[in-house]
Amino acid sequence: MRASRLLFILTTLQARGRASARALADEYGVSLRTIYRDVDALSAAGIPIYSERGNQGGYRLLDGYRTRLNGMSALEAEVLFLSGLSGQAAELGLDAACASARDKLLAALPADVREGAGRMRLRFHLDVPGWFEASERPACLPQLAQAVWGEQPIRIRYRSWKGENERELDPLGIVLKGGAWYLVARCGADVRTYRVSRILALQLLDGHIDGAREFDLPTYWAENARRFEQEQHPELATLRLSPWGFKMMDAFLPPYSITHATVGEASADGWRTVTLPVGPVRHAAYELLRFGAEAEVLAPASLREHVGQIAASLALRYGATQDVPAGEGQMSSTAHSALDPCGAPLQ
Repeated sequence: MRASRLLFILTTLQARGRASARALADEYGVSLRTIYRDVDALSAAGIPIYSERGNQGGYRLLDGYRTRLNGMSALEAEVLFLSGLSGQAAELGLDAACASARDKLLAALPADVREGAGRMRLRFHLDVPGWFEASERPACLPQLAQAVWGEQPIRIRYRSWKGENERELDPLGIVLKGGAWYLVARCGADVRTYRVSRILALQLLDGHIDGAREFDLPTYWAENARRFEQEQHPELATLRLSPWGFKMMDAFLPPYSITHATVGEASADGWRTVTLPVGPVRHAAYELLRFGAEAEVLAPASLREHVGQIAASLALRYGATQDVPAGEGQMSSTAHSALDPCGAPLQ
């Protein structure tokens, strides 16, 4: 336990440059007296650690002192290489720095750990976009990353669904979601989200952003994503789904609808009643029509009516004058087995 604590103190000081005894004690959950003893032990072992007095005081390592990473476990080192997204780092303009850091880390690791870290990269691959989707590669992304990291304001020309306009923003962070890049930025007093691929022009402005370092990007994104999903699914729909339609819910519906769905027991013919959140009537109608004849909308009445109108229009357009034989238009069981729930071909 003490060896782990000593390593914690050493790596913390090396990473931060300075830390108070109180901060070290609180983070590790020990008393101040314990930290004092540990620092004395490090000093006695030849580690150049010293203290500074005052409000900005604390413990520091002698400038330029570095320790090798031989205190890192094999699993810890391997996970570091698993977490590296080299392709996305390249899109941000950080590919050279990423490669350099990886090489330096490998050189600092013991030989046995180094082998496992290299094997991790060969056995686990992160492919961000969904099936049948391509990752966006906005040309302005490296410049945008520079603005975020340098806490520098920007001016953009942006294409929204309302049209094109210019805005001056304080960039606070960049997020990769499902193969698409998003900018989180402050516009006036509001924090908003912009799709990077819709930025038509970008200019770095002089000045410095206040409060950027205090902004909690992960918390903001989680809350914003949850609110966005709720806003995009304001209605509840009740359906009857055939056995095949029920199996294809994962492929045809968004995860939010599936997660919040209420599923009834199967009837004698295998059909089930399902209630789930959906988008506005027009959007929901086209989404549910993906099920074809394998689903029937029961409620709300407005959604059922809209689906019926679309179906009638299609029947008129394609000249359907007779009933379709039972089973026609459905995928065979062989075809079903060749697809996973996301529609991806299985070998």
